[in-house]
Amino acid sequence: MEIAYVLVKSTIAHEMEVLREILKIDGVKEVKGTFGVYDVFVKIQASSKNDIEKIITKNLRKVKNVVSTTTLSVIPEQGGK
Repeated sequence: MEIAYVLVKSTIAHEMEVLREILKIDGVKEVKGTFGVYDVFVKIQASSKNDIEKIITKNLRKVKNVVSTTTLSVIPEQGGK
């Protein structure tokens, strides 16, 4: 399984709406609201990097009021729990 984390900026005052819509996307395993530059933190899990790319480009980025995304790809050899 492949994992990626996505930092999402949304339109001001639409954070909860964006969060709820992202939760509906297949492959999304976790969604958290955040303070700071980004509004939503998303964990995506899929069988391949190609599938993760499709989830982000065809679903997540098309959610109404998503302004931008930054994807953090996981390095499997680095990390713990």
